[in-house]
Amino acid sequence: MIRREIQPAAVPRPVAEYAQGVEVSGGRTLYVAGQVALDADGRLVGEGDIRAQARQVFRNIRAIIEEAGGGMTDIVKLTTFLTSMDDYPGFVEVRSEFLPAPWPAATLVAVSALVRPEWLVEVEAIAVLR
Repeated sequence: MIRREIQPAAVPRPVAEYAQGVEVSGGRTLYVAGQVALDADGRLVGEGDIRAQARQVFRNIRAIIEEAGGGMTDIVKLTTFLTSMDDYPGFVEVRSEFLPAPWPAATLVAVSALVRPEWLVEVEAIAVLR
C-alpha cells in the first residue's frame, strides 16, 4: 500500500492532528461502522466521562481493524460525532493516544444527541489494509 498526505498550498493547514487529504493506492478497504463506548458485553464504559468513552471507542475500532488484519496506522478517514464541544479537548487527548502519525483525514462534528443519551461520542473509520 502506498499512502500520501495531500496538502495543497491553496488549502489551510489542519488545525489539529489530521490530514486535509490522504491518497492511497493498493490494499483492501475496510469500513468501520460508528463505534460507541460499549464493551464486548454491551455495557457502557465511562458514563459521563469523555476520556473513558473515547478510549473504549478506539479500543473497539482497533479490535475491528486488527481482526481484519490491519492496524491503527491503516486508518485513512475518521468521522467523529460529539454531543458536546466541551468534550473536544478530552477526546483529542485520547485520540492522540491511539492514532500516531501519519494522521488520517478527519471530520469532527457536534450533534444534538446520539441514539442513547448516555453516549457522548461515536466514531466511524475507513482503513486501507496492506
